[in-house]
Amino acid sequence: MCLKIPPKYSVAQIMGYLKGKSSLMIFEQFANLKYKFGNRHFWCKGYYVSTVGINEETIKKYIREQQHHDQITDNIKEADNPFKG
Repeated sequence: MCLKIPPKYSVAQIMGYLKGKSSLMIFEQFANLKYKFGNRHFWCKGYYVSTVGINEETIKKYIREQQHHDQITDNIKEADNPFKG
């Protein structure tokens, strides 16, 4: 995920907001997860953030292509699954 954060917000504020809202949305959509994650602690406590400079376009390209890469990896894993059919 590549974000531009206005100077009036801290990284911690943005990360808290993203993690909080996304976990609420996930629990709303998949109610059965509430039983797995009792106190709504869906995400881990930490996070990793880095700044983007000269290589911004390279990083954006990586993010765009990540879904395609994950789909290829998932298809390979599914084909090797010994428990399927």
